[in-house]
Amino acid sequence: MTLTATGDSVQADTPFMGLAPFLRMNISGDDLSGVAQALMAQAQESPGDANLWMNLATAMLCLGHRDIGLAMQAQALDVCRIYDLPALEQPAKFRLLMLMAPGDLAANTPLDCLLEVSDIDLIYYFVSSGDPLALPVPEHDAVIVAMSEADENRAALAALETALANWPKPVINRPQSIPNIGREKASELLRDAPGVMIPATLHASRALLEAVAAGATRLSELFADCDFPVILRPVGSHAGRDLARIASPEEVAVYLARVDEAEFFLSRFIDYRSPDGMFRKYRVALIAGEAFACHMGISSHWMIHYVNAGMYEDAGKRAEEARFMEGFAAFKARHREALAAIHARSGLDYVCVDCAETADGKLFVFELDHAMVVHAMDPEAMFPYKQLHMARVREAFRAYLIRLGSGRPERGER
Repeated sequence: MTLTATGDSVQADTPFMGLAPFLRMNISGDDLSGVAQALMAQAQESPGDANLWMNLATAMLCLGHRDIGLAMQAQALDVCRIYDLPALEQPAKFRLLMLMAPGDLAANTPLDCLLEVSDIDLIYYFVSSGDPLALPVPEHDAVIVAMSEADENRAALAALETALANWPKPVINRPQSIPNIGREKASELLRDAPGVMIPATLHASRALLEAVAAGATRLSELFADCDFPVILRPVGSHAGRDLARIASPEEVAVYLARVDEAEFFLSRFIDYRSPDGMFRKYRVALIAGEAFACHMGISSHWMIHYVNAGMYEDAGKRAEEARFMEGFAAFKARHREALAAIHARSGLDYVCVDCAETADGKLFVFELDHAMVVHAMDPEAMFPYKQLHMARVREAFRAYLIRLGSGRPERGER
């Protein structure tokens, strides 16, 4: 469905819309603020319309208004915890139950962005704390545990492990495997994986970092094989929030003055520049162990986010991304062992990998996550190559679901 802001109203019914329409508006530069204001006016007149409040919450989160968005999401969940997102192509061939957790845009697997144009019905079931499946479970063909590995979800994941142990339908991304993609756990699981480079993720309290900043202790004395420069971030941060490269104790002091958190992750900084001085980061989706290219960001800065890497402004970068996607078979062959190890050791049926290539040919893994956004929303005129390649990802996920429903073995089945 397309939303259009006209005056103080939104020209649409109020079915649940998921993330995709709002993210598409954000990417295309449409007037999402106007749509949010119009939804707000409607919601104030309809306090019991859970779909409307959830749509408004998603719009606010897309606009970066996190606290407001989460408050509106809580309003919606007070009314209803199950939301239906019908497939665009009807009749649907499959009904996928998604077990979700309340939270921001990084809290759950955003499958509707991948399956925008498909024949897969999605059912969003926001689990309850304590008894996660307290509500009657709608009819479905398979279930995916969509919630992230955040600390606040650990109790629900543990409860789901028991609840889903003998589930009568296929379970994708079993809850006991979700914690494997946490930064500390992933670095432990992949440390000796063939073809993988992943520096140890270390846990540091604020008090410990304050001691380093004051010169009372040396970083290398606290952590073996770790000295400046390091990458520092708060525990629980995503999407680069308060992520920084720190080169000295003095920079630690400056960072702590800016970031008011109690616990942090740090890891050794790896300079992964290519010979031309540019950094290149790849996003790869693993679907039942099979790898697919999602995008490639190129930047002069080590911390790459696709939206600020200059991909929209630089035709040369887009041409290189097109070559990467078209030649992905060679990338996949070079890193076959590494990708197989990530699939096997994570235990996840669907997971995304943000990574780079080191000078000695290893796969440098930044992050594993099943909640990364995978989409085909970039303007087709500017990114004509993406539609074909993202269709392959979408069709691979759909085919995986259909295989599950038919009881046939999965590709890459462990």
